[in-house]
Amino acid sequence: MSGNDDKNGLMYLLAGFGLGAIIGAAAGLLFAPKAGDEIRHELSDKLKDAKHKTEDWIAEQRAKRGTKAIESDEAGA
Repeated sequence: MSGNDDKNGLMYLLAGFGLGAIIGAAAGLLFAPKAGDEIRHELSDKLKDAKHKTEDWIAEQRAKRGTKAIESDEAGA
């Protein structure tokens, strides 16, 4: 396997763990002994937080890939 395939495999593995953690947290909140309104509010807050963290991570990865693309263009020139 090439190095690029290894990195993609690792990214998919980490994404799978992240998705599993989110699903597990949501299930834990849904089965917790709390009032429905309190659960919905807490779940909404957690999902918003996860969305912001995901957006930040995506922006960071895009910036890293953009930097690498620029570096390879400069090396090839």
